[in-house]
Amino acid sequence: MIYTVTLNPSIDYVIKVDKLTTGNINRVNEEHVYPGGKGINVTRILKSLDNDNIALGFVSGFTGDYIINSLQELNLKSDFIKVKEGFTRINVKVKSEEETEINGQGPKISEEELNQFYKVIDKLVDGDILILSGSIPSCLDERLYESIMKKVEDRDIKVIVDATKNLLLNVLKYKPFLIKPNHHELGDLFNVKLNGNDEIIEYAKKLKEMGARNVLISMAGDGAILIKENGEVITSNVPKGKVKNSVGAGDSMVAGFIAGYLEANDIEKGFKLGVATGSASAFSEGLATKDYVYELLNQIN
Repeated sequence: MIYTVTLNPSIDYVIKVDKLTTGNINRVNEEHVYPGGKGINVTRILKSLDNDNIALGFVSGFTGDYIINSLQELNLKSDFIKVKEGFTRINVKVKSEEETEINGQGPKISEEELNQFYKVIDKLVDGDILILSGSIPSCLDERLYESIMKKVEDRDIKVIVDATKNLLLNVLKYKPFLIKPNHHELGDLFNVKLNGNDEIIEYAKKLKEMGARNVLISMAGDGAILIKENGEVITSNVPKGKVKNSVGAGDSMVAGFIAGYLEANDIEKGFKLGVATGSASAFSEGLATKDYVYELLNQIN
């Protein structure tokens, strides 16, 4: 089974205005509400690519109920821990001349509730896939992903980590199957500004030397780079299309990678489908559809 982890999910309220003017009333032209969070995006895309999975994490309050109900309506499985204090955050994404985001805080998670989550993790078995995505609530220790990986290290579980800074660096010693920083996040990890593929490959290889088995670097309109477990470097172009949406493209790449890898037990197949899926979401108003993913797949070299 595939499990996705979203420790701080959200309701994403996406609105469009002709021109955003601060200090004044702005009239919305279009609005949408989605269950949000990086892991939940991965869950939705995996399902659209015919891969059953279970969403894990924490929810709270009436907004948390919305998350659970929305996933049920999409025929998605979840096993969230319900938190007593606070409510699941609401993230407002304003699309105008530029994209502006206002992200909520999320609930306060107690030690007892965290232990309930760990008990869910303890149920994972050999052959499962665990995807750790995104940030964690400020009330939790930044070594939480590391603690999760330590719990599963004695089992044959492939762990994928899509996180930034210390959340990512702390897990490398546990040899995650795949990590996926973008090129900006890669530079931030080493406090450098990366110029060109050669420098990106150099620093991606450092992450592999630190423990990651496979390193996938997304580079928006410049394609993607994969450092395979055997050290081989593969680069990819980006298919043709107009970028309409930056939200969820990276999550879609992770989901596409896993779907492609499982389809043929082939890392390169995963890489190719990952690029197509990430691009399909970037070129869509919402998350990618299966038909569009496979339409773009033929353009990937």
